[in-house]
Amino acid sequence: MTQDQTLYEKIGGINAVDAAVDIFYKKVLEDKTISHFFDNVSMKSQRGKQKAFLAYAFGAPLNYTGKSMREAHAHMNLTEDHFNAVAGHLIETLHELNVPQNLIQEVVEVALRTKKDVLGI
Repeated sequence: MTQDQTLYEKIGGINAVDAAVDIFYKKVLEDKTISHFFDNVSMKSQRGKQKAFLAYAFGAPLNYTGKSMREAHAHMNLTEDHFNAVAGHLIETLHELNVPQNLIQEVVEVALRTKKDVLGI
């Protein structure tokens, strides 16, 4: 691992993002405090969107063409508790995948940069 690698490269590229998203959504869908947000969502499509977004957010060499975080979440009336539940599942997933703590911290920093947009504040 070199200093100039992106977070995307440090965590293992698309294979790592794919594995993390699949485990992450299993946790999210088992969480009754947030699973209802996905009741009428195609999870195949959602997983694809999440993989593309995370790859982009972590520095993958691609263009993200999806909705902005604010636009994608505007209709959901999300609270800080919802955001924290999702973030917690992401952190648990990364621990489960044995991602080093320093890289988990980088992921948390990326997630926190989206918080205001996700919550619409």
